[in-house]
Amino acid sequence: MSAPRAGEQPSRSGERRPLVARGSRAPPRWRRTAVAAMLLVQLLERAAFFGVTSNLVLYLNSLNFNWEGEHASRATLLFLGASYLLAPVGGWLADVYLGRFLAISLSLLLYLATTGLLLTVITDDGRRSFCGEMPELPLGPACPSGDCQSFWSSPYCATTLYLVLLLLALAASSVRSNLTSFGADQVMDLGRDATRRFFNWFYWSISLGAVLSLLVVAFIEQNISFLWGYSIIVGLVGLAFFIFLLATPVFITKPPTGSQVSSMLKLAFQNCCPRPSSRDSEAAHLLPAQRYQQPGASPQEDRDNFRVLVKLLPVMVTLVPYWMVYFQMQSTYVLQGLHLHIPNIFRTNPNNSSLSLRSASSNYRIPEAWLLLASVVVVLILVPVKDHVIDPLLLRWRLPPSALRKMALGMFFGFTSIIVAGVLEKERLQYIAANQTVPQVIGHDLYYAAPLSIWWQIPQYLLIGVSEIFTSIPGLEFAYSEAPRSMQGAIMGIFFCLSGVGSLLGSGLVALLSFPGGWMYCPKDFGNINNCRMDLYFFLLAGIQAVTAILFLWIAGRYERTRHDPASQSSSSRVRG
Repeated sequence: MSAPRAGEQPSRSGERRPLVARGSRAPPRWRRTAVAAMLLVQLLERAAFFGVTSNLVLYLNSLNFNWEGEHASRATLLFLGASYLLAPVGGWLADVYLGRFLAISLSLLLYLATTGLLLTVITDDGRRSFCGEMPELPLGPACPSGDCQSFWSSPYCATTLYLVLLLLALAASSVRSNLTSFGADQVMDLGRDATRRFFNWFYWSISLGAVLSLLVVAFIEQNISFLWGYSIIVGLVGLAFFIFLLATPVFITKPPTGSQVSSMLKLAFQNCCPRPSSRDSEAAHLLPAQRYQQPGASPQEDRDNFRVLVKLLPVMVTLVPYWMVYFQMQSTYVLQGLHLHIPNIFRTNPNNSSLSLRSASSNYRIPEAWLLLASVVVVLILVPVKDHVIDPLLLRWRLPPSALRKMALGMFFGFTSIIVAGVLEKERLQYIAANQTVPQVIGHDLYYAAPLSIWWQIPQYLLIGVSEIFTSIPGLEFAYSEAPRSMQGAIMGIFFCLSGVGSLLGSGLVALLSFPGGWMYCPKDFGNINNCRMDLYFFLLAGIQAVTAILFLWIAGRYERTRHDPASQSSSSRVRG
């Protein structure tokens, strides 16, 4: 049995379950406070994050910056990708230098500064100070020759916005990776079941934060003002920072313990490029003695950890195309929704069918970002049902599906979501080809939409939400439970990093298809996508997902077979003990 870690109080005999678990004996008050503070900080941080991402396409596409649709969609995908891709950076800094508590504190401070910069850039004076004057170019389709791409090759304020979004992505990724592990630290000594259930409710708090953000912040951003919306975002981050610092006395904090990244890289280099010379052999014999003089893992443990990592990586890498599909709901799905008919919440003059643009703009429209609620509400409903009803029944019948099988099922739902989106886009373009469009003002911007209701997008959002239940949550559980104890932070960082790779690949694919002759090349639109073929882009993503899902099933089958191998089991138990 391993000794208690630094800063960790020994568990009492009555403490077996955390706040999020059921049981006859409740944890002590300080444990309740610590877990409640973690869930609340996560809720506020995710509410702020969704407040930025849910309407980022609309904001960049608006009169404030006049970015084209593909530029706005690409920037959103890049931001989402970076917010996951940079997760190992924050985790590494916490493991080696800062510790998780200090890393989260500094990350929240950077979070507050970057959202404050985004708020400043929204104002006219701030935008002029950081970006200069915007070129005088019309938003409407005033380019009959089609030779307008050169004017829009470098969007207005791109340097400033990309830099701020990059810093915000670094802060968000560091908070995500360290807050997850720091929360697990608060309940780790209560058992593995407590840790697993904490992850379920931690994910539930993420979804609740998204609901609050989409209902309130997204509505204010689209219909009232981005200035008010981003002011609320800054307030949410500031409140999360205050609560985290206020709860410091009840947290279990641990000092930095070092990182095994260097050892893993050395072992990978030795396996790829071996040097069978006598001098290297002699050095290799001297290495264990040298290593045992220092605290940390032994060379044998490093090798065992490396073998586990080699087995885990193919499983997680084949999830990348799923993330390419998943992040479409915050980029191209939003862009598609802006070009469907969005009903008004309040009609000022319902009997007048010839409303002017000025009167139409005074009506409040359903925020397009509210369609994300369909996927989020599915998570809010199904997580408690799964935790309290489905999982106990499966355990009683001795039919619990493995995490890998759940992930494969989630890929299927993601595939069906992108297919439904492609079919809807194909139908929408038929109305556009027949010149049947509806001019609608969203915020202060004019869009030419097809007369199809935006509610037709609900199925694709519901399907992507169901896929999240079966892929994302089991993926976190798989990464945490299958990783050696000394590498749990690193494996979690790799999991989030590969999620970002999927988003970046989706952005790169949009950029590639935006070159002349590509499906997303429509220079005459200036923000509209009516001359693009986004339906073909959706079908291409569906094909990529289908092929890699088959590959995932093969790799997952091999992993489960090796997992049941006695030799493999003994090695795994050694590195996890």
